[in-house]
Formats: sequence, C-alpha cells, structure tokens
Amino acid sequence: MAQRFVVIGAGAIGCRVGGALAAAGADVVVVARGRRSADLAAHGLAVTELDGATRILSPDRFRLAATAAEAAAMGGAHPVLLLCTKGGATAEAAAEAGAAFAPGTPILSLQNGVDNIGRIRAAAPDLQALAAMVPFNVTLDHDESGRLVARQTTSGELHAEDHAVTRALAPLFAAAGLPLTLVADMAPVQWGKLLLNLNNPVNALSGLPLRAELMDRDCRRALAALQDEALAVMTAAGIRPAKIGAAPPRLIPTILRLPTFAFSRIAASMLTIAPTARSSMADDLAAGRPTEIDDLCGAVVRLAAARGMAAPRNAAMVRLVSGRRPGTAMSGRDILAAVTAA
Repeated sequence: MAQRFVVIGAGAIGCRVGGALAAAGADVVVVARGRRSADLAAHGLAVTELDGATRILSPDRFRLAATAAEAAAMGGAHPVLLLCTKGGATAEAAAEAGAAFAPGTPILSLQNGVDNIGRIRAAAPDLQALAAMVPFNVTLDHDESGRLVARQTTSGELHAEDHAVTRALAPLFAAAGLPLTLVADMAPVQWGKLLLNLNNPVNALSGLPLRAELMDRDCRRALAALQDEALAVMTAAGIRPAKIGAAPPRLIPTILRLPTFAFSRIAASMLTIAPTARSSMADDLAAGRPTEIDDLCGAVVRLAAARGMAAPRNAAMVRLVSGRRPGTAMSGRDILAAVTAA
C-alpha cells in the first residue's frame, strides 16, 4: 500500500484500525503523546482479531508524531486522516488537523455518536469530513512484555459514507482485514449504532465484563428501557435506525427482556464476546477519565428536546455516569431501578 494514513487518537480503535493498516503495508503515522507514545515507540503494537489471530508490529512498522502539525510535516502526498478520539475531544483535534493539513484533506470519523461530523465541519471547515462507523468493541491492554495489544472482542463490519474517497479506500481496508461497507446515508447507521452503544453506560456502572453484564437480566432490562425511550424519540424525529447487529432495532428491547435462559439461546450472536471484554466507558469510568455519556444518552436527550419531548431515562443515565466515583459499581437491580424511576 502506498496510501498514507494519519491516526489521530491512539486509543483502542485507533490502534486496532491503524495497526491493521500498517500490518498490511500502509504508511501509518500515529499521533500520540505521553505514555501511549512511549509504549508504542519502545514495544510496538499487537493487533488481535476476534478469532485470536495476532499480528505483531515492531516500532519501525509505523511512525509516531506528537501533534497533527508534526504528522503533516513528515510529508507524503494525499494523506487520509482517521479521527479516533472520544467525542469530547473532536473539536480540538479537528481544529489542530485543519490548521496542519491542506484544504480538502479527507478526515474519516471513526467515532461513537451522531454529532462528530458537525463538530469537525465547524472546527475545520476546509477538511473533507466523512462519516464512518465502527461496530465492534476493542480493548487495549499490555501483554507480559509491555507491548500494547489492541484486541477486537466482538464482530461487525466497518461502515462509511459512499464517497469517491471511501470508494478508493475500500480495497485498502479490505486488504487489512477491515471490510468497508459504503452507504449513501450514514445517519441511520450512526443512530443504529448509538442504540447498541446505550449498553456502554450500563456496562460501566455494573463493573462487570460485557458478557457477564448481558447475562444479568436486570442490566438487560435497564438497557431495554433506555432503547425503548430512544426509539420513541427517533420515531418522533423521523429517524429509522439501521440494523447493525443480528436483530432489527425495534425487536432488540423485546429480546433483551427475555428470561436469561431464552436470551442466551436466541441472542447467541450477541454473546459472542471475549470473556474479559468491557466497554471503553467502563475503562474511562474506572480511570476517572471523562466518558462519552454525553455523546450517547446525551444525544437522545438533545434529540428529544429538539422535538419538544423529554427523555427522562436517558437523562437519568447521564446523571448516574457523570456523578459516579471511580471504583464503585451498581447492581443490575439498582441500575434498573434508577433508570425506570425516571
């Protein structure tokens, strides 16, 4: 691959996607700072597929930059920027990229939520902002040697808006083991993913790995309550969320409420998760970092307000996560009670 990619945001998704592209031969520059940069420079990166296959990248397989300006100064024609930050960092990261790279440079948003393209266009109007969606969960840990391991723990295929840029990139992503589905309208896809991502705060509050949390019926019922409310708001706004997983969006809350013995059989694909996998929000909450709650439940609350409606369950979840102390956990029963009381 001759294509040059600049990964902005060296978290789990940035390392998973950037690492796979670098392993396939792309010229990859990772914008990273602090300990993350030091770890990548000293030990490289491992990228592990859902089936356990692992690709090891030595530090010379990619380049590191401390800032977008430093990445731009490294040269290379026609770079593609991959924005992989959390939503709260989008405006700042986009502004830095817009000041560093030439007008028209494509920037692909590989982020959760539905608001990031608007934030990019406001902060960096000269960049070519393109929406994308990452359906799978990735954890980022260190192995025994100190090497970072970006481990994909659930299945799914990348989506991106159909554009000349993404059509050109699709074969490169496929060669990296990241098939890219192109769609004309990304909004339904983003809302469909957000519907599934409403489990992130439930998982974070529970303190459980994803699979164990989904086997707790009270946690599932709390998620179903959040989804029911989100679906009602989307219907009022004329949004039809796309099917992202195995089940149609409007059937998911019904499946979630099933007794566990029935859920575990009917939703077996939903449980095809590495035993230790957790949501990134769980990691952020445990570490005392800002979470993406405003980009998930907060987006439902804002959409409801724009329609003259309320979304009290999602608003309650915003308050729960925002006020939670690191190292504390809630039972599924308590999460359900807090959400449904609203």
